[in-house]
Amino acid sequence: MTMQNALGSEIVAVGGVIDPDVTVASTVTSDWLDLGLFDQAIAIVLAGTLGASATLAAKLEQADSAAGGNAKDITGKAITNLTQASPDDSDKQAIINVRAEELDLANDFRFVRLSLTVGVATSDVGGILLGVGARYGPASDNDLASVAEIVN
Repeated sequence: MTMQNALGSEIVAVGGVIDPDVTVASTVTSDWLDLGLFDQAIAIVLAGTLGASATLAAKLEQADSAAGGNAKDITGKAITNLTQASPDDSDKQAIINVRAEELDLANDFRFVRLSLTVGVATSDVGGILLGVGARYGPASDNDLASVAEIVN
C-alpha cells in the first residue's frame, strides 16, 4: 500500500489520552506509547477554559518500560506555559513532536507519554498522543482499547 492510498487510521494510532475534563491544580498523564512500534509521536495539548490566573504546562516523558520504569523528561519537548493571564490562552492548542530516535535509546528508553500540569486554578484540559508511521501493519492495530470505532 502506498501512502497516498492509505487511510489515516492505517498511518496514525491513538496511543495515549488525557480525557478532556475539569482538572484541579495537579498533574495528569496519558498512557505510555511504545515508540518501538512507530517512527514518531505527536502530542496535542487541549486547553479549554482556564481558571483565574491558571497555567497549563505540557511535556513529553520517556521510560524504559510500559509501566513507566525510570521515567524522565525528554529534553526540549515541553511547551511554553499556556496562561489565563493576558493574553488569555483559553481554548488554545499546542503540539509537541518527537521522533523515536530522540529518546534515550542507548539506555533502552522507547516509551513516551504526555504530561499536563495545571497550576493555580481548576481548568478544562485534555490531550492526545498519536503514534505516527506504524512500523508493522496498520497503525490502528495499536490503538488504545478505548477507541470505540473507526469509520472508513
